[in-house]
Amino acid sequence: MKNVFLTFLFFYFFAFQVIAAPEASWITANDNQNASNTWLCFRKDFSLNNVPQEAIARIAADTKYWMWINNDLAVFEGGLKRGPSPTDTYIDEVDLAPFLKQGENTIAILLWHFGKEGFSHKNSGQAALFFDCPKINLVSNNTWEAEVNKAYDNTNAPHPNYRLPESNIRFDARLEKEGWYLSSSDIHFQTATEIGKEGDAPFHKLIKRPIPLFKDYGLKPYTATRKSGDTLYCTLPYNAQVTPYLKVKAPEGLLIKMQTDNYNGGSELNVRAEYVTKEGIQEYESFGWINGHEMCYIIPESVEVLELKYRETGYNTEFTGSFSCNDPFYNELWKKAARTLYITMRDNYMDCPDRERAQWWGDEVNELGEAFYALDTKSHALARKGILELMNWQRPDGSIFSPCPAGNWNKELPLQMLASVGHYGFYTQYLYSGDSSFIPLIYDRLKVLLHDVWKTDRNGLVIPRSGDWYWGDWGENIDKEALAQCWYYLALQGELEFSGITEVLDDEYMIREKMERLKKAFHKKYWNGKEYRSPKYTGKTDDRTQAMAVLSGLAPKDVYPQISKILLKEYHASPYMEKYVLESLFKMGYEQQALDRMKKRFKKMTDAEQTTLWEGWGIGNEGYGGGTINHAWSGGGLTLLSQYVCGISPIEAGFKRFKVQPQPGKLTELSTSFDTHYGAIQFSYKKAKRGITINLTVPQGTEAEVFPPTGHSFSSVEGYNGKINKKRMLLPAGTYIIKGK
Repeated sequence: MKNVFLTFLFFYFFAFQVIAAPEASWITANDNQNASNTWLCFRKDFSLNNVPQEAIARIAADTKYWMWINNDLAVFEGGLKRGPSPTDTYIDEVDLAPFLKQGENTIAILLWHFGKEGFSHKNSGQAALFFDCPKINLVSNNTWEAEVNKAYDNTNAPHPNYRLPESNIRFDARLEKEGWYLSSSDIHFQTATEIGKEGDAPFHKLIKRPIPLFKDYGLKPYTATRKSGDTLYCTLPYNAQVTPYLKVKAPEGLLIKMQTDNYNGGSELNVRAEYVTKEGIQEYESFGWINGHEMCYIIPESVEVLELKYRETGYNTEFTGSFSCNDPFYNELWKKAARTLYITMRDNYMDCPDRERAQWWGDEVNELGEAFYALDTKSHALARKGILELMNWQRPDGSIFSPCPAGNWNKELPLQMLASVGHYGFYTQYLYSGDSSFIPLIYDRLKVLLHDVWKTDRNGLVIPRSGDWYWGDWGENIDKEALAQCWYYLALQGELEFSGITEVLDDEYMIREKMERLKKAFHKKYWNGKEYRSPKYTGKTDDRTQAMAVLSGLAPKDVYPQISKILLKEYHASPYMEKYVLESLFKMGYEQQALDRMKKRFKKMTDAEQTTLWEGWGIGNEGYGGGTINHAWSGGGLTLLSQYVCGISPIEAGFKRFKVQPQPGKLTELSTSFDTHYGAIQFSYKKAKRGITINLTVPQGTEAEVFPPTGHSFSSVEGYNGKINKKRMLLPAGTYIIKGK
């Protein structure tokens, strides 16, 4: 009996060893690579008896990777810049099954290690790969092969400015081990070096990638090409994130340079590429994306160009939103704002895709609002990612800062941070998306920020904080003290809504009391009978302050006429804050004044040849800090045209219930459409001599509260059998034709 028992134990432990899944390791090439701009090749051959229907692999890298499976490019630029928190790392999930086959298989991965800090990336200090696919029992370990790809190197100076963690890319084709990633290749590398397990430093916890893998639009020919001297100027269809491709015939050792017309965007040097030729016909694609309207190839005389192309990549979303009206200016503004929004989305929302690529939260507040009206619902995840990053990087003293993730920046802009966590930032993300999942994750930290970091005086007014950079906006005549009151009140509004969602009743009472005291004290201290102005502020009347007093609800309606007159003559706001100035006019009911001011402020941008909107009111020296030509903080008009002019905004989270209240001004034709999680809301409006017509589609699972434009009333509703109310209709899901006079 004893022998039987021992035999049983032997087979039990033997079976356990057989079926126990191997544990993945972080691996690198020999010499423990950590230099900046290092490129590594990884390769693994393996055999499969059967191909599963699904084989999800978890893949992490510092920093980016390209993956081939059986000669097919399965992932073009995987990985995210590091920084879900100051220590942790993102990890992708990729289904390998479509690329696998029965029998022998090959996985090859090219990894780009940024190896330096930036305004959007926290460097781990270690070039490494992590790969774990339990379904096919394949993990990264010392059975893989790895080698530094010596064909990649840095260019000579000049290099990208310090804000960018990316480096210029130089590729010397003479040093390439051609075809190393192919299944048929007989090239072998050294054994990979294991440097740690999941959870180990310097990568720490692996956080699932919260946004889709990037969209690859494929290689395409340029729309036009012209030559001047040694340079070929290749036109892109619009300002896009692209990687340049070339096919040439050349002798060896010649240098081809690639950069865009945005290389000096924002008066700072950005990213460029170089290629050193080998002998004969050759093709190459530089994998580091750059952006612009035109790609420039600087080509030596003895190089014969056979083909030039570009690959656009970007955030995986679709332009499902639309807007049109009978005035071409507003159509062009909306169109350019949508294009600018998309080019400032990738790993994170960016201020710009050239100079910084950084998640400045003042910019992101405007951008996330635009996305709901311009893009499909996959876009919502990028703002959620940003919210969690912002709060995960909260300092020990409770303050927050942006841009983050960051390795070489940690300065707080207090007013931007209030804007971020309040009504227009965190709360708008919840209200428009319907996603409340992030609220419990950040609520306690938000409470610390608003009540421990920020303090109020005995009258209930918030005590301004200078932080590390007391920034209110670009430009002049900024009344920061009064603005701080407005932004803090809006932050309390957002927190109040969140306290209800989290059902923390004690907090709800405390927040309401704070808001009531602040509101009473604000008007008494800052309204001087003609305008809102801080007692110590000596500049010209600040249009921003008047607008934010209205939008926060701190200004009573009886001062609206006076504020509207101020906004006819004061023009100090940057394109970032102009969104709020315009919105205040819509909120007060002065829609034609808002439309007129919008045209006056932005017409220079809509008339310009660029397909994107600028950082400032001009370009270069006319812009703030040498402003860029692609700054989505200037796209607030997109939101306002859909939200106010067409009049569609959520009443309940996610548009489960929404308002339709057009403010067309003198416009006679309007239409808009955009996606929600319930489906598309579609709206059109037409004014004729005989009255107005509204066409409206209300998605299943939602209802619309519909109001006529000022001065009109409803007379009939086709598709609705209920009683007609002239001034307010509550319509369930369906398609309607609403007539009015």
